[in-house]
Amino acid sequence: MSQTGLFVGGEWLQRAAEFSVYNPATGEEIATVVDANADDVSAAIDAAHQAFPAWSSTTAHHRSAILYRAWQLMLERKADLAQLMSLEQGKPLRAAANEVQYGADFLLWFAEEAKRNYGETIPSARADQRFIVQHQAVGVVAAITPWNYPVSMITRKLAPALAAGCTVVLKPAEATPLCAIEIFKILQEAGIPDGVINLVTAADPKPVGEAFCTNPRVRKLTFTGSTPVGKLLAQTAAPQMKRVSMELGGHAPFIVFDDADPVHAAKGAALVKFLNTGQACICPNRIFVHRKSLEAFTETLSARIAKLRVGSGLEEGVAIGPLVSEAALAKVEAQVNDATDKGAQLVCGGQRPASPELSSGYFYTPTVLTGVTEDMLIYRQETFGPVAPIIAFDDDDDVIGMANDTTYGLAAYVYTQNLSRAMRSFEALNFGIIGINDINPTSAAAPFGGMKESGLGREGAREGMMEYLETKLGGFSI
Repeated sequence: MSQTGLFVGGEWLQRAAEFSVYNPATGEEIATVVDANADDVSAAIDAAHQAFPAWSSTTAHHRSAILYRAWQLMLERKADLAQLMSLEQGKPLRAAANEVQYGADFLLWFAEEAKRNYGETIPSARADQRFIVQHQAVGVVAAITPWNYPVSMITRKLAPALAAGCTVVLKPAEATPLCAIEIFKILQEAGIPDGVINLVTAADPKPVGEAFCTNPRVRKLTFTGSTPVGKLLAQTAAPQMKRVSMELGGHAPFIVFDDADPVHAAKGAALVKFLNTGQACICPNRIFVHRKSLEAFTETLSARIAKLRVGSGLEEGVAIGPLVSEAALAKVEAQVNDATDKGAQLVCGGQRPASPELSSGYFYTPTVLTGVTEDMLIYRQETFGPVAPIIAFDDDDDVIGMANDTTYGLAAYVYTQNLSRAMRSFEALNFGIIGINDINPTSAAAPFGGMKESGLGREGAREGMMEYLETKLGGFSI
């Protein structure tokens, strides 16, 4: 399987320099893609800049029709895209298919939202004056997407940018370029004009990120990834006052109050904690359980995850796929070892699988820890792996304080049957997304994003398209 990965000005281009793509379940090479250089990145930005005047001048209905066609094509190829995602990223097939559906949802939502880019008139204090407000495309957008959701994170950025009338240069994660290539083929087939979308793959993301931040023709940078990298990109983009939106790390609390059904809450925790093998920024990282419910919750959670089969995402019945790399696996091991060394109890898991057939992949057994305290690494650091750390609490105010005791602010979860407590928790938790008895508070129609060091801006919903629009005021004297 040999691909290109360099799509500039409507053409797929070959280069001598390439890098390899590996299956994280086996460590085997599955493809090679172009390793773009500085000239390639510059050419892609130039192509987007040249295409912008014509594309931004098209009607919203025209852009909507193209996005709608892309949605249709993506659903037609759902099974193939899921298969590729499992091969390249390791995600179990069922979860991969769900992601493709989620990614397609953004194409449909913004196909519709493109036609709702409304302006307004504002009354003036002067009889001879009229104010008119329009929202116009910001310009060339540079987008950087992650490996953990290699399809939906692309459409979540490209769909609103294209709906708004922007042109785009995308750099996908170096671990998962093949999914990006297939999405670009779909968009090209749907009728996106030459130069409107451009793809650059690279083994080293740093030079591409620097080019995106320093090239004056790029007017907007959108990034999903780690908080340290997001901070660096924002700092580098600041001298040109580029618009930036950042969806960064998370450290989600999961709170189970004493009135909640601990069995029901544990079932929810098992589903969301081990989503994508724990490699999701909204996965719970600190599970706070009222001491009264601790035993029942822990027993249910442990029993459920003991049934999760670990293996290649391409195999039937597998729920826990590989981590993305050896470094990711080492980080998870280090956090678990640190916790147990400092007194945490290992309820289940806590090691690499013993099966010889899994020895060449980056696998870790789903793990439950109890007795977790604030001096442990796992209490402070995002894990991005299949480990559930449980912390007991006694007081409502204390647990809200513990939940907020982090520099992150992306997602949080609350289980309670008390409406007043639910509302108080919703208002008191400093997180951008809060699920109340709900482990999936996300949708293409809902704004996604975090507070504090979890990011800037929102994706999805009507806010998602506003990130790619400038507000222009006209004052008319008549």
